[in-house]
Amino acid sequence: MKEADTKEIIPPDFVRKMKFYLTSPQPCPYLPGKMERKVFANLAVDGAVNLNDSLTRSGFRRSQTIAYRPACKACGACRSVRIDVAAFTMSKRWKRVLARNEMLEREPTNARATREQFRLLKKYLNERHPGGGMTEMEIRDYAGMVDASPVRTVVFEYRNRLEPGQADDDALQAAALTDVLRDGLSMVYSFFRPELSERSVGSFMVLDHIRLAAELELPYVYLGYWVRGSDKMGYKADFQPLEVFDGEAWRPLLDEEI
Repeated sequence: MKEADTKEIIPPDFVRKMKFYLTSPQPCPYLPGKMERKVFANLAVDGAVNLNDSLTRSGFRRSQTIAYRPACKACGACRSVRIDVAAFTMSKRWKRVLARNEMLEREPTNARATREQFRLLKKYLNERHPGGGMTEMEIRDYAGMVDASPVRTVVFEYRNRLEPGQADDDALQAAALTDVLRDGLSMVYSFFRPELSERSVGSFMVLDHIRLAAELELPYVYLGYWVRGSDKMGYKADFQPLEVFDGEAWRPLLDEEI
């Protein structure tokens, strides 16, 4: 790790305000045979909320107390994307997803890790992403992921809506770790019961964030990085119209780019 050469990587407004660092090359987790590098900065500083807002608008992504962005000169596959809430319409496909999950209720909770959340996360990782780096997480690692947020973060828990006379079953079905920005919601990480995959619960949580952003009059839902050619990240391109950060500004993602 070394201090980054900020040319062509860092928004000029930030250069004089803080230090950015560049990771050493390492295997890309999304594209086999590729190497990746990231530029990152520490968010555990005064003014972290405003800083995270500004960096997110400049294509960065938050993880715990750092903000990072790909810095791979030979590859531009990882691209920050966001949904324009006002331009998004619920197609028949998305209405079916909402209908299949209408029994789920969203409950905002403080950004504090719980054992119930961690058990669900472990089950999700072991069945959906076996062999991935996060499968080795222990509860203290998860607590660091949630509790250490230096910005405005909420954990949205999704549980089954209970009807009058229905047996008490409020087990956690899904959860989303979300940053609340001045101009939108940033979905940092989400997970769910693997057996609910047939109901497209992951897509449902994205749609639910779009509805929530509209209610809060926030213009965008940030989805992090879309990686063309990656099975793990390809689903994000389904949420059209989608905007992509091209290194200087946000613009619509074109059909021929998908």
